[in-house]
Amino acid sequence: MPAKIPATVVTGFLGAGKTTLIRHMLSNAEGKRIALIINEFGDLGVDGDILKGCGDETCSEDDIMELSNGCICCTVAEDFIPTLQKLLDRDQAPDHIVIETSGLALPQPLVRAFNWPEISTRVTVDGVVTVVDGKAVTEGRFAHDIAAVDAQRKLDENLDHETPLSELFEDQIACADMIVVNKSDLLSEDEITALTAKLRADSRDGVQVVKSTMGALPVDVLLGQGIGAESDMSARHEIHHHHHHDDDDDDHDDHHHDHDHDDFESFVVLRDEITDAKAFAEHLAEVIRDHDILRLKGFAAVQGKPMRLTLQAVGPRVDSYFDQPFGTGPRETKLVVIGQAGLDRAAIEAALRA
Repeated sequence: MPAKIPATVVTGFLGAGKTTLIRHMLSNAEGKRIALIINEFGDLGVDGDILKGCGDETCSEDDIMELSNGCICCTVAEDFIPTLQKLLDRDQAPDHIVIETSGLALPQPLVRAFNWPEISTRVTVDGVVTVVDGKAVTEGRFAHDIAAVDAQRKLDENLDHETPLSELFEDQIACADMIVVNKSDLLSEDEITALTAKLRADSRDGVQVVKSTMGALPVDVLLGQGIGAESDMSARHEIHHHHHHDDDDDDHDDHHHDHDHDDFESFVVLRDEITDAKAFAEHLAEVIRDHDILRLKGFAAVQGKPMRLTLQAVGPRVDSYFDQPFGTGPRETKLVVIGQAGLDRAAIEAALRA
């Protein structure tokens, strides 16, 4: 049976920068088939060159369209599950599904919907990513334009209109697996440090807070795409973006301080078989918390099991399931670790092999 397709939920208030984040992701998808489930095509504000000849008029409510870069786009029709099934039943299933929500309804019911028997064997929740407007939050608001957020809420009869926005914001932070502080270029280093500390204090243990400017985050960080793939990952000790002098530590001039992408690193850890899948997943969660790991992905060989145990974690959420037999391949455990620059690689390797 094919591996489950990971799905990422992106939430946050209107104006936080979800659309910018998603557009950046789509334009850097590098041939990955990303399926996007959004409430309104209009929200995406994508230019004609990304949406192949598909204007709002021509797209019916439950249309699924192909975007020029291998992405698939669909609105949330009457119901989330049929939409998802339709996506999964396509000839070419997507590599990753990204679901954008308005941030006004809690993601929990959405995340629970993935347990539906029709789809639970085919999809897995990669993580909930909450995008916040760093400037607004630093200034003590939850959104740049609170009136606009409220207006959006009034338009939807399904939403609870009683809860103050401040509580909805707290909920977004509380259910996040990763928090992206957007518009970080508008803040001073001190403001960013203070805001990051506050958000980490208000979120669950192990949730990482990453900063972005104009929604530019490496796709590997946002989706962990292709991680654990046996391709060239083991040779790559870092997420390569732009030109890089291979591990040449003497050359510090090359670091572009204006570019987020140098703020992340990744490496591969190999280890022998493990004995207990459940205990190992719990151990991973602990290592992630202790070492501020953003994402961990890969697979493990479990003693006495012919199937490979696939593992993926975003912040404190660790998901594991047996996906396919090892076949003739070596029975090894191979994990890819991604985090913000400065990970204590030796300590993490030791902990993962413990």
